[in-house]
Amino acid sequence: MSVQYHNFSQGADPLIDSWPLMQTPTPILTISGLYLLFVLLIGPRWMEHRKPIELRRTLIVYNAAQVIISTAFCLTPFFTGLFGQYMSMSCGEPMTGISKELQLSVWNGAWMYLLLKIIELLDTVFFVLRKKQNQVSFLHVYHHTIMVLFTWFYLKYIPGTQAAFIGVLNSFVHIFMYTYYLLAALGPQSPKEKKLWDQKYLFWKRHLTTLQLLQFGIMLCYFVLINSMQCQVPRALTYFFVSNITIFLFLFINFYRQAYRKRPATDSTRCCARSHAQEKDWKPWATWYATLVIMSTSKLRFEQHGTLFRPLVRCSGISDQSWSWCSCCIQIGG
Repeated sequence: MSVQYHNFSQGADPLIDSWPLMQTPTPILTISGLYLLFVLLIGPRWMEHRKPIELRRTLIVYNAAQVIISTAFCLTPFFTGLFGQYMSMSCGEPMTGISKELQLSVWNGAWMYLLLKIIELLDTVFFVLRKKQNQVSFLHVYHHTIMVLFTWFYLKYIPGTQAAFIGVLNSFVHIFMYTYYLLAALGPQSPKEKKLWDQKYLFWKRHLTTLQLLQFGIMLCYFVLINSMQCQVPRALTYFFVSNITIFLFLFINFYRQAYRKRPATDSTRCCARSHAQEKDWKPWATWYATLVIMSTSKLRFEQHGTLFRPLVRCSGISDQSWSWCSCCIQIGG
């Protein structure tokens, strides 16, 4: 897409521009910046001399709601007939009444998906409040931040129908992921009973990681397919998806190898000990980015779509040692 934007407030369609959060990038960048500041700086310092907050009931309700919402995102296209319309469309055909209806439905779905991604930032907030800072890994924070920013960017400037499949696939995986979290929250608190509970109800953690790897593989194949069919997919969309899916695949494969291969118990202990020392390599970058986002929202300018993500790329420029920490101590994420 060769269109150059000189005004952030002007998106692809005036209808989308009129929706909440979609007028300018200021609200979404502020939300992302405040999220990073809290989970990486303010929250840990505030909780440093406090006891972990008990959130068991909150987590049960939250995870159950996520399962229901993710299920709705997966089933709605089938029950409304949108899936059949989506599959029947070809890349080069002109817009008809049906395809315009489909496009509007995709836009509405993408806006609700954006709200869901913002709500999912609470995943990290709960970790901080429960003093589970070891679970606030680079991949976890990067994934949550980039999904919020990209969903907004996609809906605002390149709201095609091609990315709808990605959202449905991701929601499908989230059904199982939040079901796992729900079962974990429902479990007993005592270590002995918790171990028995985990063995009985959470034995499928390895299969969940495999499902997430499969998800990224399907996404890569999907983008290869639609590009081979000469679909007019914006380059910014393709490059962003392919690069990030590749990063996620790399990190998840390393996590899978570290978590499930047979090794002496001391390896895990050594790895987690390294994580606390090496987390300093990337957290200052993310905190810097959060501060920059909040301070610069009133002076943003860009000429091409990719510019929006350049600060985030800088934010993720971490050392080789930090990548080792990420792959070793990463927690399950969507």
